This record gives sequence, structure tokens and C-alpha cells, in this order.
Amino acid sequence: MAERRFRFGLVAAPTASAKEWTELARRAEGMGFSTLLMPDARRLPSSFPALTLAAANTETLRVGNFVLAAPLRSPQSIAWDTATLDQFSHGRFELGLGAGRPDAEGDARILGVPFGTPGERVRRVAETIETVRGMFADAAGGNEELRAYRPVQRPAPPIMVAGSGNRLLSIAARQADIVAIGAGLEPNLREKVGFIRETAGDRFDDLELSLNVFAIGDGELPPWIRNFGLDPTLAVENRLLSVLNGDTATAIDVLKRRRDQFETSYITINAFALEVAAPIVEQLAGR
Repeated sequence: MAERRFRFGLVAAPTASAKEWTELARRAEGMGFSTLLMPDARRLPSSFPALTLAAANTETLRVGNFVLAAPLRSPQSIAWDTATLDQFSHGRFELGLGAGRPDAEGDARILGVPFGTPGERVRRVAETIETVRGMFADAAGGNEELRAYRPVQRPAPPIMVAGSGNRLLSIAARQADIVAIGAGLEPNLREKVGFIRETAGDRFDDLELSLNVFAIGDGELPPWIRNFGLDPTLAVENRLLSVLNGDTATAIDVLKRRRDQFETSYITINAFALEVAAPIVEQLAGR
């Protein structure tokens, strides 16, 4: 079993001014977060410029998409933006990819691109990874037409794939560096990690497994979880993986136990829980 040290990502998006966004980035860096991650949705600013701004105002904080809907953009444009942001951040970018939320059809309509069937969208994730890495390899090999496609991180920035179904998790296990696992309950997580391990084979130890947490403690849950079809009360009662109940010590024990059992060491935390997450990050990051 590979040694897996904890690291933490803060999931957030600019909702006010550029000044507040950069202040949040610096604050996350100071608190010990490894990454600042930005969702991809039509109601939010474009993630690549926003993440570039965050990187330009920090020193060590890594930045990434959480996650980019691969079917809504050409693989070539994703490669271009990835290389540019990795250059401007001095090698601190992580590309996050997914097949698009179920309600992302509205995003596709606004962007003027076909949404595709579920199968087509999943295949687009695999095609995007292959294209991005292929273009970077060609650029590194001296192709002058692709001189702008040379990231600082070689051969490519880390790629995260987010998914809950076996088709996406299969792509993640075979092609990604980081797997963001969508699993509601611990029995589901056990099953999915087992599938990833079997599919990944020898490369499993090189994968980083990630879970998202959107609420910590016994306080009020964010109202927007209803957008994902979740009832706040039931989320607590059913002990969803994304809700860490109890005090700081309890949350730390749960995260350690999950790492021991499921090897999930990269914990992404929504900004709603930033304050209560601070002591957890302080005690676990890098350990």
C-alpha cells in the first residue's frame, strides 16, 4: 500500500469582486489548503481566468477545475488553456474533468455546442485526456506549431476525473492521476474503491483518491445541496460521506479511518465549511 498523506482542496467560486476572490485564495494558502478548486457552471465566471487570477496572487497554492465539463469544449481548447494556466502559475495547475452535471444541458445550449448522450459525454472525457497529453507530448518533441502547448509540469499537469458510475471511474482508474469519487454512503465507497483498484491494476498505488465534503459539524447545512437532489435533514440522518458530523476531533477520526480503509487522502471542502475546517486542515495536512 502506498503512503498517502492528507491534502485538502477548497472548493469555491468568485461571487463578488476580484479583490474578494484573491483574498480568499491567499487565505486558503495561509490555512494550509493545497488547492483552490472552482466549479464549472454557467452561473459562475469562467474558471480558467478566475484561477489564473488566484494563482497570480499566491505563491504555493495550487489551482484547479472542480470539474470542467469536457463535452462542452473541444479537447484542443482545453489543452491550450491548461498549458497557459500552468505556465502562468509556474506549474501549479491541476486539470479537473467530468462528463457534465445532469443539468449541464443548459450550459451546452448557451455555449452553442451539442450536449450528447450520456455515453458520448463519458467518451469525451477519455478523448480529452488523450488529446491533451498527446498535444503536450508533440509540443515537447519540438512541434513549433504547438509551442504554446508546453506546460511547466512535465509531461502534463495532474488530471483529476470525477465520477460515480463505473464508466467514468474506469476511465479515471486507467487514465487519471486523481479520482474524485462520487459515493453517497460508506458501503458505496467500499464498492467503488474496489472497482477502481481492480481496474487500475498496477497503477492503483500511484492514484490519489478524493472525497468531497460540503458540511462539517452539527450546524445548518448549505441550502444549495437541494440542487443535487439531497434533503439536508436526510443527509445528516443517513450519514452521507459529504457531511462530517460532530466536533473537530470526531471529524479527524473519521477522515483518518476512511483513509485507512479506503485510501482516500485528498479531501475537498466547500467554502461553506471553511471556518470549521480550519483546525482539521491544520492538524492533518501533509500527515
